[in-house]
Amino acid sequence: MTLFSKILKTPVVTEPLRTDEDAQVEILARHIDERARRLFGRSLHIREVDAGSCNGCELEIGALNNPYYDLERFGLHFVASPRHADCLLVTGPVTRNMADPLKRTYDATPDPKIVVAVGDCARDCGVFAGGYGVVGPVSSVVSVDVVVSGCPPTPRAILAGILAALERPR
Repeated sequence: MTLFSKILKTPVVTEPLRTDEDAQVEILARHIDERARRLFGRSLHIREVDAGSCNGCELEIGALNNPYYDLERFGLHFVASPRHADCLLVTGPVTRNMADPLKRTYDATPDPKIVVAVGDCARDCGVFAGGYGVVGPVSSVVSVDVVVSGCPPTPRAILAGILAALERPR
């Protein structure tokens, strides 16, 4: 059997795209852009801070930039410097080594700013609770506007958390 004939006889093994979720993500991203432009006068600039996580949440945050979600098309930009950020996405429990850098990052981010604690570990330390190297949840070090639950939360849930933080009264 040739490879070509084998390919033709093999059934489709991919999952169909979920168009309803695509539409929800697009609606969320457009609302975020509208609210950010009203609050900051420009598109939203996001700085991600890993305060000591297992990197599961970072993978989901990173997915926001992949071709499927492509948040750049909605004006949401990840930035390297907290001085250019409007939003901090903080993941993981805050470790002793990251407590001071997190506080400095928070202080370096200009006002008005929003802080979104992403994942169960950022909320209550998750499986790392009680560890000798853990200071506590993100809210024990900096002021948090919204917590996104999940281990890890989906990119759509992260977007919903950012929108919820932007909708909070200032």
